[in-house]
Amino acid sequence: MIIPVILSGGSGSRLWPLSRALYPKQLLPLCGENTMLQDTALRLKELPDVGPLYCVCNESHRFLVAEQLRETGVEMGGIILEPSGRNTAPAAAVAALLVQQQHPGAVMLILPADHVIPDTQAFAAAVAAGLPVAGEGGMVTFGIVPTAPETGYGYIKASREGSSGGEALPVLRFVEKPDRKTAEGYLASGGYFWNSGIFLFSVRTLIDELVRYAPAILHACREAIAGAARDLDFLRLDPESFRASPSDSIDYALMEKTDRAFVVPLDAGWSDVGAWSALWNFHARDGQGNVKRGDVLLHDVTNSYVHASSRLVAAIGLESHIIVETADAVLVASQDRVQDVKLLVEELNRRERDEAAIHRRVFRPWGSYETVDSGEHFKVKRITVNPGAALSLQKHEHRAEHWVVVHGTALITVEKSEITLTADQSTYIPVGALHRLENPTDRPLDIIEVQTGQYLGEDDIIRFDDRYGRG
Repeated sequence: MIIPVILSGGSGSRLWPLSRALYPKQLLPLCGENTMLQDTALRLKELPDVGPLYCVCNESHRFLVAEQLRETGVEMGGIILEPSGRNTAPAAAVAALLVQQQHPGAVMLILPADHVIPDTQAFAAAVAAGLPVAGEGGMVTFGIVPTAPETGYGYIKASREGSSGGEALPVLRFVEKPDRKTAEGYLASGGYFWNSGIFLFSVRTLIDELVRYAPAILHACREAIAGAARDLDFLRLDPESFRASPSDSIDYALMEKTDRAFVVPLDAGWSDVGAWSALWNFHARDGQGNVKRGDVLLHDVTNSYVHASSRLVAAIGLESHIIVETADAVLVASQDRVQDVKLLVEELNRRERDEAAIHRRVFRPWGSYETVDSGEHFKVKRITVNPGAALSLQKHEHRAEHWVVVHGTALITVEKSEITLTADQSTYIPVGALHRLENPTDRPLDIIEVQTGQYLGEDDIIRFDDRYGRG
């Protein structure tokens, strides 16, 4: 049996301003109707004898991850919450220890959540080629058949060139990201593949190799599971134990040290969508070489990617540019400088700017809210409550709230009273009043909230009851 494990811990900072710390690229529909996480899960349906899916994700993404995976209909084994990022080796170790309890003879397929693989049949054939080797104790990775001398990927040197997805080849060595001349040499010589970060090995083999090469990681992960707590559909790892683990990748911790490493060539249109230029390459371009998403008007623009999220974006006289507009930020960059977008995010973080972490629209397990306007002592939000969902029973020490229903039906608790409001009706929540907002119907509820007070921060919430387990 194949037990798939999706690692969904990245932040995708090079795809800012669409990808942000609290809403990263794997949770966005960048390459189609589904999000990248959903496409990764749906890809598993091409594989034979697949067991339940496990996902390791950042705690702050848990409700988005759970909802997106629920929409795919894939059978779930569990969602494991990392208290902090410790790279891929601890994430894989935790998953292996948990899978071992239920499926000790299984083979694990480790998948990053943010890869694009259009040819799912070629992907399935490559996994099938790796299964016999993984079943016999080999540690299999998947090497992308290179199409250009890329300098942004690590490379794998195989024992011989091999054919696409045809067989598992012994690994001679892993090499770091090369310069341009070195990468050109790799392509010319043959037998080199891009390192995809996708792995296939038995649970037993992974744990054995952790004992051999990374015992500190294995020990910390055992302790993190021993101290873990169940929270709704999630498993919360013990924070102190997990943070004690060395931070290391599967490549560095195991694959570069083991004598069991094999690579299966994979030619399936793979991309890790690591920068805006990758999306420009992925999408169909018009006659001027442009990719246009949203409300875009161009004149004398060539070989550019222009994305409009909330308004018209117009451009004149540009070549090889990236323009990305969101409700609260606009990025303009040369195609050849897209790797430097992460430097902007680092600067935003240094300045403690919210734009590095969140969008104007913020998602919650009950729905979402968007700040429409704000000023001294007031803030206006549009709040959407999903069908059957409810905010926590709460109160605020510093602000009052005025609620106006725009669409739908609201069931509102204020202290010991309950009222039902429909469109064009409103109510007032005084400072310090215990209250809750619910949507008792099967249709979305939209309200306008006007906050007034001396302090309007999101941390001015005291929760007394919450169906989503938030403190």
